[in-house]
Amino acid sequence: MSYEKYMNALKAGQKEFHAHLTRGDYPYLPVLDEILSYVKEKHEVNLGLCEIPLELIVGTKTKGRTNSFASNFMPLLEPHTEFATKWIQLYTYLQEEGLQEPIKVYEFMNRFYVQEGNKRVSVLKHLDAYSLPCYVIRVIPKRTDEKDNEIYYEFLDFYEITKLNTIYFSEKGRFADLLEKIGTPKGEKWTSEERMKFESVYFHFRKAFDAKGGSKLPITVGDALLTFITVFGYEETKQKTTEEFKKDLAKIWDEFLVLTEENSIELLMDPPEDEASRSLYKNLLNLIIPDNSNHAKIAFFYEKTHRTSSWAYAHELGRLYLENALPGQLETTVFENIIAGENDQELMEQAIEDGHNLIFSTSAIMIPASLKIAANYPDVKVLNCSLNTSHPTLRTYYARMYEAKFLAGVIAGSMTTTNKIGYIADYPVYGMPANINAFALGARMVNPYAKIYLDWRNLKDRDLEITKDPEINYIMDQDMTTPENASRHFGLYYIGDETPVNLAMTTWHWGKLYEKIVRIVLNGTWKEDDAATGNRAINYWWGLSSGVVDLICSQNLPQGTKRLVDLFRNDICSDVLIPFSGELYAQDGTLMNEADQIIPPQEIITMDWLLDNVVGRIPSISELTEEAQIVTKMQNLSETQTPEE
Repeated sequence: MSYEKYMNALKAGQKEFHAHLTRGDYPYLPVLDEILSYVKEKHEVNLGLCEIPLELIVGTKTKGRTNSFASNFMPLLEPHTEFATKWIQLYTYLQEEGLQEPIKVYEFMNRFYVQEGNKRVSVLKHLDAYSLPCYVIRVIPKRTDEKDNEIYYEFLDFYEITKLNTIYFSEKGRFADLLEKIGTPKGEKWTSEERMKFESVYFHFRKAFDAKGGSKLPITVGDALLTFITVFGYEETKQKTTEEFKKDLAKIWDEFLVLTEENSIELLMDPPEDEASRSLYKNLLNLIIPDNSNHAKIAFFYEKTHRTSSWAYAHELGRLYLENALPGQLETTVFENIIAGENDQELMEQAIEDGHNLIFSTSAIMIPASLKIAANYPDVKVLNCSLNTSHPTLRTYYARMYEAKFLAGVIAGSMTTTNKIGYIADYPVYGMPANINAFALGARMVNPYAKIYLDWRNLKDRDLEITKDPEINYIMDQDMTTPENASRHFGLYYIGDETPVNLAMTTWHWGKLYEKIVRIVLNGTWKEDDAATGNRAINYWWGLSSGVVDLICSQNLPQGTKRLVDLFRNDICSDVLIPFSGELYAQDGTLMNEADQIIPPQEIITMDWLLDNVVGRIPSISELTEEAQIVTKMQNLSETQTPEE
């Protein structure tokens, strides 16, 4: 029987050997000594006895027996050799007695190379064992700015906390992301029980992932597991069996495919052009043949109440507009005071039980619950109001507010007499630097001497500085106020003798956006977007031309300035004027855009620099108030940020 096992292992080795030769690859085991000959600075650390997954043992320390094995550790020597005899004897011994002594290995870049025990590794791999005990010497290279090196140093920090070799990632930041999603307090080390539980989760997930064909994807098992935990949460993930993993993997397979895409996000910049005609045709057809299946029951989720939050109030106005725009075709329900991570998922499930088939969650902090609901209820359409979200399971929507901010900057630049203009921002999140820079560009287009003085509303232990400067009498402030907190400090205003004089207000017309999205659902074109975008995550990101953002001018604005704004608005809507185009410099003098170039949409979203005519800076999270820190951190966790309030 052992002889037959050797012959099977030999065939597997020969197959691997010839496959590598065909591809032009090195067909034998890699040798660590040869790899390290190219590493100039390194040092060794003795890790002692560790349990090492066999899949991470990839080569030998020295060249000695390298040619006896194919790159998968299966034997290459004929069955009449002394090597084959010892392999067969070892196979019989391990079958009867089990592994008695650990082997010695060297670890480099989280891959392990055998110093003593090559045949034991070969036999155990053929037996499909999962791991084996090893005495480990870690070889650590000098820190560099190369991506692989940076990921490895992140792994070393992760290892200090967890003592895990099992999991690895293909991108920076994911080790820290995993610890945060698991709920590991900063600086706290894992217990042996926590480590064993995670190893069990990883083992069952890996079996299910490989069974679904995950090993063929150019991602690590760690990448896939982190995505799974992002969708379902670690507490639920810990309870799953291999079979349950298989079922849930099928629900969110596109989430793994998107990890293989260089560009994982599909920004749909405008509503479908023929949307109106298709909707008209649908409506006429329904008059003849009523289609009750096209009735939408929609649930809106607000983090706060529409009376206490200007953000929720704007969405509430949008909901009311939607009801008036599509009478008889839908009904809506509002869920307020949502607490992310506590009642959001429960209330969404309640909404679905009550028959709601379309959900709008209006804050980025509800992404985890929204994502899980979208995965568990594929027949329900779930959308979250956020920006730069890379989950194909969940669609997101937002608006290009920077276009309206540009128009506000035009007004401020044309009216200032001091060339000093104030801008009060809220949270340092995606989209906010673009808003600030667009405002600065608008001001400079009509006034090359205009400077924008930036301040932040949510800094701790400090009042707004720009309000103390008597030369700053034009200020861009929050987009709107709430019914219970009426104030004239919104939009663009002039500081007069007593109260602010409002000149213009940048506004979100969520109602128009909701109407357009609901029409996409009702007219049956929802799935067409999936087909057109492939595996990428769909983000609706519409601007002035769609009517979802605008600048409303007050009667206090001179007629000539209004006409100027209208000219610029028309030029932006017709793509004659593109705000982020031409030669642009950052505050430090770095050229950020060439004279004949346009900044791509994705770079506008992720913009983290300020123009050279902006005075001020983007604060760190630690400088924000506690409430602002929570908002910013929550949005950063999902790589999604949304300016609110």
